[in-house]
Amino acid sequence: MSSLDGIKTRNFLVIGRVGMDLSPDPAGTRTRDATSMMVAMGGSSANIAAGLVKLGCKAALVTKVSDDAVGWYCLNQLDHYGVDRSHVQAITGECRTSLAVYETRVEEHQSVIYRNNAADFQMDIVDVEAVDYMSFGALITAGTVFAAEPSRSATFRAFELARAAGLPIIFDVDYRPYSWPSAEVAEEVLSRAGAMADVIVGNDEEFGFMAGGIDKGLDKARELAATSAGIVVYKMGPEGAIAFAEGEELRTGIYPAAALKPTGAGDSFMAGLLAGLGEGRELRDAVLRGSACASIVVSRPGCAPAMPVTAELEAFLSSHPGPTSV
Repeated sequence: MSSLDGIKTRNFLVIGRVGMDLSPDPAGTRTRDATSMMVAMGGSSANIAAGLVKLGCKAALVTKVSDDAVGWYCLNQLDHYGVDRSHVQAITGECRTSLAVYETRVEEHQSVIYRNNAADFQMDIVDVEAVDYMSFGALITAGTVFAAEPSRSATFRAFELARAAGLPIIFDVDYRPYSWPSAEVAEEVLSRAGAMADVIVGNDEEFGFMAGGIDKGLDKARELAATSAGIVVYKMGPEGAIAFAEGEELRTGIYPAAALKPTGAGDSFMAGLLAGLGEGRELRDAVLRGSACASIVVSRPGCAPAMPVTAELEAFLSSHPGPTSV
């Protein structure tokens, strides 16, 4: 089975965290001035899963949450978005579900992430070995899942089991320094994960980090596309993206939009890209749909709530002047 065959099943197993997001309300308010907060589901993997379901795919999440009110909130939100949570375990003890406090503003934006003793890092090999991989078409994870044990070893085991079942591995580099013990550990582990992946998505800084320098990132993306990955997408923020596949390099622009905040774009891009590929669209079209989803999400409050459904994505594409030229 090729990567695209698995993606075209539109049935994804997503590994990684779900958390609670708090953002000062109304939009534009600084956290230090807040008197009320908007509450929403967050966490990279959960956002991707919700985005996929909104775009007509199926998604199941594998992670752990704390057995308390915040964890229960996340379980309820997964149900709300239609994400299968049969592999989400609630655990007792000192570990807690992640909490993010971020501002719905671009200027002097502040995001504060609470990841000390995070419950999702307690996902272990038993959790991933309990999954029937043959029930899914592809596996997705974001890089933060590798930042600590036992989650790191469990995810590499999931990669092995997915590979044995013929599932393509889709990897969002998603490097967040605050989650890692050191940059050196992160570089080694993320590079190892990247070498095992069939589809890799990251920004210029993330590929540069894996390569040992921002100026080496593009060559790293090319190398991965030439040696191990079927599709590599190198994101460059406002400059668009370069997608590598089958010896070709496809450059695409972005859909300019009035941004309320910078958060959620990458998760929405991944959901739009995979949903587009799952529909059998050409890679260029799928990348552009991912870019459109990113523009929609940054123009709305929240992350998971801001993800578009298919009708909203189509309306955006039909009414927008089009992507920037490259």
